[in-house]
Amino acid sequence: MTIKLSRLRRHENLRRLVRETELNAADFVYPLFIKQGLKEKYPITSMPGQYQLGLMHLEEEVHHITKLGIPAVLLFGIPAHKDQQGSSACDPDGIIPQAIRKIKSIAPDLLIISDICFCEYTDHGHCGIITTDNHIHHAATAALLAKQSIIHAEAGCDIIAPSGMIDGMVKTIREGLDNAGFQSVPILSYAVKFSSALYGPFREAAEGAPKFGSRAAHQMDPANQREALREVRQDVAEGTDMIIIKPAAYYLDIIRQTRDHFPEIPLAAYQVSGEYAMIKAAAEAGWLDEKKTVLESLIAIKRAGADFIITYFAKDAANWLHSGENSCNS
Repeated sequence: MTIKLSRLRRHENLRRLVRETELNAADFVYPLFIKQGLKEKYPITSMPGQYQLGLMHLEEEVHHITKLGIPAVLLFGIPAHKDQQGSSACDPDGIIPQAIRKIKSIAPDLLIISDICFCEYTDHGHCGIITTDNHIHHAATAALLAKQSIIHAEAGCDIIAPSGMIDGMVKTIREGLDNAGFQSVPILSYAVKFSSALYGPFREAAEGAPKFGSRAAHQMDPANQREALREVRQDVAEGTDMIIIKPAAYYLDIIRQTRDHFPEIPLAAYQVSGEYAMIKAAAEAGWLDEKKTVLESLIAIKRAGADFIITYFAKDAANWLHSGENSCNS
């Protein structure tokens, strides 16, 4: 008897029949950058095809997203005012509460995930309250993250996503939401956020680059694997409902290990701005086929164990998938 595994590869419909990992538009979350007072869509130069949006642009954008079958958006706010405390982050009439209310008025069923952090709101660009020796004050920052979370929940946010890797943030936010009557609002914690070089374009997009130092003191060392599982275990113990691993492409081993160790927890992976920018740049130079590369990258992330993927390619990928191009080899 001759075993030929290639027998199942000879025809596209046969390949589809036995395909182990499938992509769907429902797998994607699309990030939006919303800037206070912006009158025109502003292109993000390091992320071709991505824009900072004003409130007036949300109706067209939301209609496009929902038409494609993308179930959720992740909101990042850029306020008109920044200060040392990031006070605009806790303004009930701030840019994100306004955006939440507007999106809900346009598409009530579109899930809104609110990124909860302070780097876009502080004049120093760090993720919370800074101590006299220029480190994050974790307890004081966690308390403000809980306040921010309650304000966003009051505006109608569906999911709270704290992203700062602040010690105790999940516990403090969960207690704050529960005490404010939002026991049903889930937390999607950035449980594993590596201190990565791949965030550069995002910092242009969100206007949140640190003015001094780095975030390596509270984000994870890219060299560490076991520590990632400790971070997940801690956030699960504190009450997170779902977790994010960020970035995705360089950390597929972390996604796989997390899925194996925590099979019961919904797991998201964030294909970050640098991953997007690299594929875009190579495609624009003619070195890669953009569609095939994007779909292959997303298949790899899902194959590694992600339940859903936060990606700037969400709209493009959804379009391709609706056209029946579910394979990176199509």
